[in-house]
Amino acid sequence: MSEGLRDRAAIVGVGETEYSKASGRTELALACEAIGKAAADAGISIDEIDGLVRYDMDTVDEVALTSSAGLRNLRWMSQTGYGGTGGNAVIVHAAAAIAAGVANTVVCYRSLNERSGARYGQASTWMSEQVGGFEQFQMPWGLLTPAQAFGMFARRHMVEFGWTSEQFGAVAVALRKHGSMNPRAMMRKPITVEDHQASRLIADPLHLLDCCIESDGGCAVIVTRADRARSLRQPPAWIMGASQGSGTRARGIVFRDDLATTEATFTAKDVYASAGIGPADVDVAMIYDHFTPFIPMALEAYGFCGRGEGGPFVEGGRIEFDGELPVNTHGGNHSEAYIHGLPHVIEAVRQLRGTSTAQVPGCEIVLSCSAVAQLSAAVILRKD
Repeated sequence: MSEGLRDRAAIVGVGETEYSKASGRTELALACEAIGKAAADAGISIDEIDGLVRYDMDTVDEVALTSSAGLRNLRWMSQTGYGGTGGNAVIVHAAAAIAAGVANTVVCYRSLNERSGARYGQASTWMSEQVGGFEQFQMPWGLLTPAQAFGMFARRHMVEFGWTSEQFGAVAVALRKHGSMNPRAMMRKPITVEDHQASRLIADPLHLLDCCIESDGGCAVIVTRADRARSLRQPPAWIMGASQGSGTRARGIVFRDDLATTEATFTAKDVYASAGIGPADVDVAMIYDHFTPFIPMALEAYGFCGRGEGGPFVEGGRIEFDGELPVNTHGGNHSEAYIHGLPHVIEAVRQLRGTSTAQVPGCEIVLSCSAVAQLSAAVILRKD
């Protein structure tokens, strides 16, 4: 893996709207607010932004933002596939653009009314689309929602490695503990493993408290070149490493040879090589938590424990903010908000700035990774 991205760019501004169940605003308005806040946080004018990276799922496009957000001219534009991949993939694209010299200051954003609008967790959202491609082989038989597909991964690990639902509950408890400390979080009431076990079954083996929340909101991150970063308002969060991975045969999430292996195994190898470090150097991890079992899966993929050991690893508070490896200190998709993983990057920056509501003492390096199955992406950030 090339070292060409290492410390060539830094995150210098972050911004987010209120997270809610019903914003009462357009997704364009949410995006504009988040971008404006990120620029203010960095101490730059919006018209200094000359690059933009968006999720291809986002309804707000470049034309809308150049008309409404105050952008003067975009010299470079890009987008990333899928939702769960996007939160870190947008940072990969921004860092690459800056390293290539095609942009100086890039904004990455995501805005959505996922709770008051189209709800990804409901079968009706997916059934309303025309069925074609691989979906014609699964939807007629009732495989409609992300929970149903990703639940198969969880069950495979339970069968192959002896993972338990109570271990998934330990993840939910840790995420809610962090959310209870975060005034921005939508879910702040602490829970127990018993609460988790008593919550209704959604798609075997996933309970309600295994599933992320649905949110309205927007967030944005500003990335700029190294020589500019140190002159701005906030201490830079340096992009040490960045990578993406597709793996093979990931169609429909479940059409693959091995349900116990994720694409993140490729991404992890590349991101560590890019950054020139290993898992032992990471102080805090931000892991995409659309469903709780994917935190222990990511812990395995990124080398924090061995294959099959992720379930036991999350027990006993080891992933809580005062544990061995703090994970998602903002509460993640489960407790803060579900904005397709971009808030995880924002929390990584807060940890490095020392401003998290669940601050880890001496935090110097943070790994932030996207969904570990299907497409994958990761970045490693370090303190200035």
